[in-house]
Amino acid sequence: MPKSTMKKNRLFLLLLIVAAIIAFFVFDLGRFLSLQELKSRQDALQAGAAAHPLASAGIFFLIYTVVTALSFPGAAILTLAAGAIFGLWFGTLIVSFASCVGATLAFLSARFILRDWVEKRFGDKLKSFNEGIDRDGALYLFTLRLVPVFPFFLINLLMGLTKMRVWTYYWVSQLGMLAGTLVFVNAGTQLARITSLKGILSPGLLLSFVLLGVFPLIAKRALDWFKARKVYARWPRPARYDYNMVVIGGGSAGLVSAYIAAAVKAKVALIERHKLGGDCLNTGCVPSKTLIRSAKLMSHIARAGEFGLTGATAQVDFAAVMERVQRVIRTIEPHDSAERYQSLGVDCVKGDARILSPFAVQVTDPDGSQRTLTTRNIVIAAGARPFVPPIPGIDLVGCYTSDTLWSLRALPRRLLVLGGGPIGCELAQAFARLGSLVTQVEMGDRIMQREDAEVSEMVATRFRAEGITLLTGHKAARFALEEGGKVLFADHAGTEVRIEFDEVLCALGRSANLTGYGLEELGIGVTKTRTVETNDYLETLYPNIFAAGDVAGPFQFTHTAAHQAWYAAVNGLFGRFKKFKADYSVIPWATFTEPEVARVGLNEQEAKAANIAYEIALYPLDDLDRAIADGEAHGFIKVLTVPGKDKILGVTMVGDHAGDLIAEYVMAMKHGLGMNKILGTIHIYPTLAEANKYVAGVWKKAHTPVRLLKWVEKYHAWQRG
Repeated sequence: MPKSTMKKNRLFLLLLIVAAIIAFFVFDLGRFLSLQELKSRQDALQAGAAAHPLASAGIFFLIYTVVTALSFPGAAILTLAAGAIFGLWFGTLIVSFASCVGATLAFLSARFILRDWVEKRFGDKLKSFNEGIDRDGALYLFTLRLVPVFPFFLINLLMGLTKMRVWTYYWVSQLGMLAGTLVFVNAGTQLARITSLKGILSPGLLLSFVLLGVFPLIAKRALDWFKARKVYARWPRPARYDYNMVVIGGGSAGLVSAYIAAAVKAKVALIERHKLGGDCLNTGCVPSKTLIRSAKLMSHIARAGEFGLTGATAQVDFAAVMERVQRVIRTIEPHDSAERYQSLGVDCVKGDARILSPFAVQVTDPDGSQRTLTTRNIVIAAGARPFVPPIPGIDLVGCYTSDTLWSLRALPRRLLVLGGGPIGCELAQAFARLGSLVTQVEMGDRIMQREDAEVSEMVATRFRAEGITLLTGHKAARFALEEGGKVLFADHAGTEVRIEFDEVLCALGRSANLTGYGLEELGIGVTKTRTVETNDYLETLYPNIFAAGDVAGPFQFTHTAAHQAWYAAVNGLFGRFKKFKADYSVIPWATFTEPEVARVGLNEQEAKAANIAYEIALYPLDDLDRAIADGEAHGFIKVLTVPGKDKILGVTMVGDHAGDLIAEYVMAMKHGLGMNKILGTIHIYPTLAEANKYVAGVWKKAHTPVRLLKWVEKYHAWQRG
């Protein structure tokens, strides 16, 4: 159906409902739905029902349905009338179906008229709410229907704004309202004795309803307890435990989990088969940013003429660059060392871990000996590894990944980079600046596809200017060795493209480590995205086994791994008192290309995909004094806000030190600060951080109170005489 037709239909239905409500009050139709009116007409109504039972029941059903659908006051009186006119069982039957049909019509009307509008304005908030409805909506609706202290018309309205299935809403409502319907219809059979509704809804009866309403929640807790007993049934519990928590994996998530456990005086063991610090320290963030720093310095030397410096040259000693990478790793290494964590109270264990049961982890030491650690809780922080697709011939040519790249000591003359994501883009630019002829192949239509199109284009333009050959829309088909040379054959719109290279770097994402440590034997599930399946509390199938970091998803960042680690550790150690849902509402990230790209919250393409309304405040960094002085006058800051309000939905930054500048907006979003607060904060001049204030100024200018200023102008004119 066309959008214009849909809008007209919505408007027509809304006007029809409003007209009906106005008519109800203008013609005082409510007088027919009073207790006094019902008692005065009781004999006549009973006689009519006796003479024409089916017709009377049909008319009553229709009236009850309309009253409920339009949320008119008087449904309680009609329920009493059903008992007085038709008796307990027939009256209950009529009211049970009529009330549910009417409630469902109100539910559908609210959905048709309001849901699209609400989703546009509050889509980000509704997402988690709808997820909760998908999971436990039927239970919550049943609870609300059991307790008549909650206005049913409000339940109809609010549930209509969710994505609950209509059939689910109908049958749960019918079942949930049955107890209250019986009470009211039964009271109606004794209508002559009733003087007011207060007699029916006495405090004692209301308390009974409340207890009845709470029962499903208690039942759910009991069900969770029984489920836990069932999954644990085949696993014997030790009489005593060696540890409160055992952590598998010494990366960011594992280190932070162990640190928190030790800080609250729990006994914790941290098992790592290789090196503490995980990918970030040894093969990821630290070495890549060290390499990028050397490459950036080389690019600045090449630009020396821009700064009035002549004759500045440098030669790349690639082996020395890579040795510097290792030196930086060694310098940072003590922060994540076994010695440090031992001093903090963590038992650091080197070896291969295997979960034998929810309460036992087997460790195979480097010498082959084995031992078993018993524990109350387990945190799986096994990390991830680079994904290498099974492209024909890839084994023949040899393939580097972000894990193995650091063994290189000779700069590849021609480097082929597969993948246009953050890792591929960062390393492609770094190697190009150090002197490699880089060809970057991306299957999609642009690099950095999670960012807005203009962000991708700005980075791509810089890449091309620095000599990188970008081949988007190219799918790697097969590798081959030809006369001692290495060749990739890629498909581009049905045409085979031949690409020669010396070394290939595969940067096509990372796969969670899911095998080799006992998940299969315990029956712990895996998601469609191939991560360990967890609930909102990071619990797996077993409530005492948690997963955090890359192995759990949904983000594969060092800072989110540390963020999840807090929830895993606290929920594991103190979950019997209070559990915390992992919060992903404000997750920032950065890609350390030049220009640097940083983001938090929604960008435009995500807002459009989610049908969330937004306004844009855009500040170009070529206007910023400090950026001009630094010779880095490029990029922009783009802030998405709620229309008409200063609430921040998301921020995208492109430019020098974007990853540092984004922190102010991360804090603002986390603590509910809006653009007015950013604008009202003093920023040092001249700094790049001033851009954060200036973009808030752009937003403020777009929301200038024009009418008020006209009156102010008149006031000043009056003041001048």
